[in-house]
Amino acid sequence: MTRWRPLPDVLPREARHLVEQLRALKDRTGLSLAELARRTAYSKSSWQRYLSGAKQPPRGAVQALCRVAGADQARLLALWDLADTTWPHGVPVAAGPPVPMADAPPAGAEYRRWRAAALVSFGVIVALLAGLLWLLPAGSG
Repeated sequence: MTRWRPLPDVLPREARHLVEQLRALKDRTGLSLAELARRTAYSKSSWQRYLSGAKQPPRGAVQALCRVAGADQARLLALWDLADTTWPHGVPVAAGPPVPMADAPPAGAEYRRWRAAALVSFGVIVALLAGLLWLLPAGSG
């Protein structure tokens, strides 16, 4: 059985309950974090953050742990839904007070930047192909 560190005091009650249940489920499997990582799509360091309460586990991680442990997913997913409404999203729980982000890009800016780069790349490829087709001989016949 793993000796767990105390959960952060700032962790909301619902989130604390979810992490405690996940810890118990992980202990029940008898797997180390490295073994758990090998059996799921989540790394050892991710499991460490989820089970320490430093970061909210994704819904898929809860499902993966349930599958590995042979546990009922419905109960733990209900706990995840409750914790999801109280977990401080986008901010690691173990971090200090939030720092205001004066120069933060607006929501969706990263996607728009990626989309613009993809469109420019596509345009360059089309132009190169058109130039190549124009330079090729029309045929010898």
